[in-house]
Amino acid sequence: MPAEFPEFRLGTVLATSFTATLTERQGDAVERIPTPQRLVDWLAVSGLAVDSCTTAQLERARELRESIHAAATAAALQDPLPASAVRVLNDCSVQGRAAAVLTPEGTRQWQLGSASRVEDALSVIAADAISIVAGERDGRLALCASPTCQAAFFDTSQSRTRKWCDMNTCGNRQKKARFNANRRKESSSTK
Repeated sequence: MPAEFPEFRLGTVLATSFTATLTERQGDAVERIPTPQRLVDWLAVSGLAVDSCTTAQLERARELRESIHAAATAAALQDPLPASAVRVLNDCSVQGRAAAVLTPEGTRQWQLGSASRVEDALSVIAADAISIVAGERDGRLALCASPTCQAAFFDTSQSRTRKWCDMNTCGNRQKKARFNANRRKESSSTK
């Protein structure tokens, strides 16, 4: 992948990994799918390979991403779901042709139509988001504790008390900031 693009932040939950294609929403936002080809790349590493993507399909994908984020944020805060987000999720869910198939290893994998279209991949992502927001999966929606991030994520930890969308980025940043603040505090108290 070209070096000029930021790395993907992939998780174990398809829908919230998709929302992580835009990070640092409350700070200096980082767009991880700035081009149609970059969306094709993300879909491929997520097991939803498509043949190509147009600018209009990229815009539809971003609209779905923001709708998932809005619905997941509302669900995490126990607020009413935004009607526009629900409409986009439902529209994307019904517009694709994808089937769940069982692998020889006993896992579910998505199989897109023979002429893989972006709409087919988006329908899988929308269906995943619907199952999470509807509370059908074991876990809870939460918001990242990082003040610059605030990403919605699906917490499947045993205690359901995870604070960060990703420990390797937001969690480490906060731990490092706390460590440095404590070091400064200690060095100023010894003077």
